[in-house]
Amino acid sequence: QMGLGHEQGFGAPCLKCKDKCEGFELHFWRKICRNCKCGQEEHDVLTSNEEDRKVGKLFEDTKYTTLIAKLKNDGIPMYKRNVMILTNPVPAKKNISINTVTYEWAPPVQNQTLARQYMQMLPKEKQPVAGSEGAQYRKKQLAKQLPAHDQDPSKCHELSPNEVKQMEQFVKKYKNEALGVGDVKLPGEVEVRAPDKNNVNNGDRGTSAAVGAMEDKSPDQKASQYSCYRCKLNMKEGDPAVYAERAGYDKLWHPACFVCCTCSELLVDMIYFWKNGNLYCGRHYCDSEKPRCAGCDELIFSNEYTQAEGQNWHLKHFCCFDCDCVLAGEIYVMVNDKPVCKPCYVKNHAAICQGCHNAIDPEVQRVTYNNFNWHATQECFLCSCCSKCLIGQKFMPVEGMVFCSVECKKKMMS
Repeated sequence: QMGLGHEQGFGAPCLKCKDKCEGFELHFWRKICRNCKCGQEEHDVLTSNEEDRKVGKLFEDTKYTTLIAKLKNDGIPMYKRNVMILTNPVPAKKNISINTVTYEWAPPVQNQTLARQYMQMLPKEKQPVAGSEGAQYRKKQLAKQLPAHDQDPSKCHELSPNEVKQMEQFVKKYKNEALGVGDVKLPGEVEVRAPDKNNVNNGDRGTSAAVGAMEDKSPDQKASQYSCYRCKLNMKEGDPAVYAERAGYDKLWHPACFVCCTCSELLVDMIYFWKNGNLYCGRHYCDSEKPRCAGCDELIFSNEYTQAEGQNWHLKHFCCFDCDCVLAGEIYVMVNDKPVCKPCYVKNHAAICQGCHNAIDPEVQRVTYNNFNWHATQECFLCSCCSKCLIGQKFMPVEGMVFCSVECKKKMMS
């Protein structure tokens, strides 16, 4: 059964498994590849066009509509990324060749020097230069931090009409209360505006507060009064800083410090969610508000869900990670934080006994030493030389063998 969205990214290579994965094939409800079980974000799934639609939808009905354009033919909002192309003349032997660098995203500021400085203040491996690891990093963070299924009910698996309604209200609320896009400015040029309680909610930037103290300092002192909200270090004069309107213009960040408080990743395209004095990426803001299903990765809007192993699950999604059978009331074993039913565990993951070479049932006692395992029975955990039972006795391990004494070890090793 293939849903409509399931052709998306079909066959895309996995950036993690490389050739081991035959290409992306979306699981029918998990957000992972059926071939290699890596997440969607590990595959080069979304085209820029699809990414721009997703971000466009996020900015629809917000005060950030200047960052989107509606397509004439279908009225779908598209994100207008600011792509920055820099050309540097490189002197060659005979003539001058032009070296072009394309940034797949740059801060939407008028002043290109500022945008350039901003880019250079990011770690090299995170600068979204086309064709570089920084561009891959941006793509991956776009998939991870702003999952389409956190804002678009049609990207979710079989929601009830009530769940759809709740989700729409939730999205509307976070667009009104938390979502924002950072501004890049020089600290000296920012008027500190006191967030005026009456105006905060209706999207106004607050009233200007007269800041007398700042005017009197000498230029040397002036730069040092700006310190980064995250690392608390001072800003250098002339370096651009990132401001977040929802946080108030009395706070500022180094470009590389404008990160999510939960995952510490750079906030992709400076898209942030502000809550209780913290910056969040979309994913972790939503996690702070709603439980997320460890099976399908969607937020849970129904009142009935199950909690197991410190994670939350839709009832229908608490399933074996290997065969998808429902685990309610069944015995399961956790393998890398994923529940696996007992038959799949024995078939695919169980430890093998060095004594009898059969799988060790997850519920029976075993002896484990240096990645080697034995049934804790008289038949299996024996001296490799004289077959004396070693349960409760001292033993000498050598690779996958165990001995009761130095004599037996010498006999066997000679």
